[in-house]
Amino acid sequence: MLTIGRLASYAGVSIRAVRHYHQIGLLPEPERDASGYRSYDAAAVLRLIRIRTLAEAGVPLARVRELLDADPETFAAATIEVDRELRARIRTLQEHRRRVAQLGSVESLAVPEEVADYLERLRGIGVPRMLVEAERDAWILLAARFPETISAIIADKVAQLADPRIRRLYQLLGRLTVEPEDDDLLRAIADLLSDLYEEAAANGVLDQQDEVIPDQAFVRLLDAFSFAAHPVVARLGELLAERGWTGWTRAEKRKP
Repeated sequence: MLTIGRLASYAGVSIRAVRHYHQIGLLPEPERDASGYRSYDAAAVLRLIRIRTLAEAGVPLARVRELLDADPETFAAATIEVDRELRARIRTLQEHRRRVAQLGSVESLAVPEEVADYLERLRGIGVPRMLVEAERDAWILLAARFPETISAIIADKVAQLADPRIRRLYQLLGRLTVEPEDDDLLRAIADLLSDLYEEAAANGVLDQQDEVIPDQAFVRLLDAFSFAAHPVVARLGELLAERGWTGWTRAEKRKP
């Protein structure tokens, strides 16, 4: 008769595994002898080997008992089902590997491909890293909330980069990252933004804002995020208000 240590050794598992199999009911726990020890026989070794073999083959422990006690037909059917489950898990793991490979770095984490392309365009026209990172984080929020429309939104933003005034805006914002106290620079940015808003309003673009971001709670979230990003954003908001505009993420003309 065998001690638990010898049983584990003969079956090629750890003592901890044997105790775990006892706990989940896979391996019957023998009665203690007069000395207070449990002893195991050859049948216990055989069952433990079969448990180990099934577990190493990838059979979930929850299904091991079913296979141990199955007749040949049931065993065959069960192994086919387990194989199907394993193939599904493999596909899931392969997809996880693909996604991990696409992450690149912590800076690109959760950034959709079209957003990454747009941010690279901003870098290409000389937008400072601080500003690019601020835009990146806002786009991550927007893409997560509106995944079905983010491609169209980004496509519109890319098209806007062809406008010299938009490029000028980014140049001024870039200067602002190193000259945040320059009030004349802030006013120039506010003037340019106001002009762009006026044109967008005249062309009916501002009337479509609710279609692009149809969630006022989310608009408030983005506004709060922007104002928290840097104190100058709040100052720009004040200057835009002087020019008749309210909002940040969603610009609106103040009513007289």
